[in-house]
Amino acid sequence: MIHTIKKAITVFSLVIFGSAILYNCEPDADTLGEQLFLDGAAQGNEKSYDVTAFNINNNDSIRSDASKLTYGVLGAFNEGQFGLQKASYLTQLRLSTYAPDFGTNAVVDSVVLVVKPRFASDSVTTNTVDDNYTYTTATETNVNAKKVVNTYPVLKFGKAKRTFNIRVHEVDEFLKGVSDSVKSNQTFAFGAVLGTKEFKGSVSSVAITKDDGGAALFTAATPGIRIPLDKTFFQNKIIAKKGQPELQDASNFTRYFKGLRISVDEQDGYLFQFSPNDMELIMYYKYDKTDVTPATRPQTTYTFALGTGNTHIGQYQYDRSGSVLGSTTIGDRNNGDPKLFLQGMGGPSVGISIPPATIAELKKLVESKAGIISAKIRIYTDPSWNNKNYAKPTEFTLLRRYTDAGSNDPSKVRSSFTNDLLKLAGIPGYTIYKAYDLDKNPAYYDFIVTQSIKEIVEPTSKLTTDKTETKYFKIDLGSFQTNSAGTGLAGQKFTSTPYNTSRAVFVGTDASSANRVQLKVIYGTK
Repeated sequence: MIHTIKKAITVFSLVIFGSAILYNCEPDADTLGEQLFLDGAAQGNEKSYDVTAFNINNNDSIRSDASKLTYGVLGAFNEGQFGLQKASYLTQLRLSTYAPDFGTNAVVDSVVLVVKPRFASDSVTTNTVDDNYTYTTATETNVNAKKVVNTYPVLKFGKAKRTFNIRVHEVDEFLKGVSDSVKSNQTFAFGAVLGTKEFKGSVSSVAITKDDGGAALFTAATPGIRIPLDKTFFQNKIIAKKGQPELQDASNFTRYFKGLRISVDEQDGYLFQFSPNDMELIMYYKYDKTDVTPATRPQTTYTFALGTGNTHIGQYQYDRSGSVLGSTTIGDRNNGDPKLFLQGMGGPSVGISIPPATIAELKKLVESKAGIISAKIRIYTDPSWNNKNYAKPTEFTLLRRYTDAGSNDPSKVRSSFTNDLLKLAGIPGYTIYKAYDLDKNPAYYDFIVTQSIKEIVEPTSKLTTDKTETKYFKIDLGSFQTNSAGTGLAGQKFTSTPYNTSRAVFVGTDASSANRVQLKVIYGTK
């Protein structure tokens, strides 16, 4: 008698389900199905079934407020398949102390905004810029040293060798509360230019090492982009308001100084990510220190709070004109689309439904005493997406779109984790998907839906008590996020999709292509 998979305890382990296990060979039956062969008497067979694969138009919009953004995105990227995608960033700022006392006759020397992109830490270029540097420590003066600059390329998606002019504006419109929902295509008024910076795609840090022995005397913090801002603006906006209501509390301040908008001038180049909570805004100023004789004017700093507690908004613009996607009719849920366009940050998703004819065939298979060992949805990259400069995606989410059994009301279609993830999490060998041949064309991906398919086609006695009907599977770029305790997933709505810069074109429902999307089922007979 064929052994069936026992119900697994529903648990979200520390396994990062969005990660792919990469192989370069044809996979065997996945380990979940091997439980059907405990007596070694069954024989495995593989069969392919057609499915309906279609694009889902998200209207180039996605929630991109602080609750959704582990990373922010800046830049612009324009290519022939998807068109232009441009990312700007808006953030509130707060005073680090309210009702601040800047001292007597305070005058701003300079102001700098520091943005810290993600960078390739293993691709450092080291240049010694001063062999005869002297440095003073707490215990030594005029120490002979070297000043070294370490330069790292920023992690990018797009055309690597482009220069951006980064521009910072003052925001003229209240950016809502930190817990409010904001969509990526929502616009906010902005006004004065506060600063600009030419950015060539790399970041640097400074290290000072002692000549005698090479010990480190000073190492700068995480490399970042330092953007000088208008010191006169901060003199009038901040210093001149000392003792006035605008600087008395957070509510007053966030409506007085509403925020910053960071963008690039260019319409093409690349996209890069940075950490919103690691941004810094530092104001350097001098004041009269009158409690000593003679009086002095020391320089000091005031640091604004840009991290947690502020509203952060990813603002994304799209121009599909002239692109393949822009001239293609997408979203045929009855017949499927021949090409699938998948893009993060509000671009299209992919839906895959199991047509009634396929379900009927699988039910006949089960009725013939065959047991489903493994089921996976296989998708191939399209020949049009073969530019080696664009890395193929390595992060996906897979959700189940369902209704109550028997309901055909489209307004009641909801999302959840697949039953594979809910029931099989923690079993060795289980992942949402596996990727193959990422260094080749085409690459392909297998999305594991074994438990989901079994519950669709097996007799009622084998179904769970979850009386719902899977309408289709939804694929997005990105990965599911862990909860704040790091003990499991935060929930199906918390993913990296709002800031995932990848995209790719896949073969869809195309009868003329051997690489069309199919359901691959391995079953056992005795």
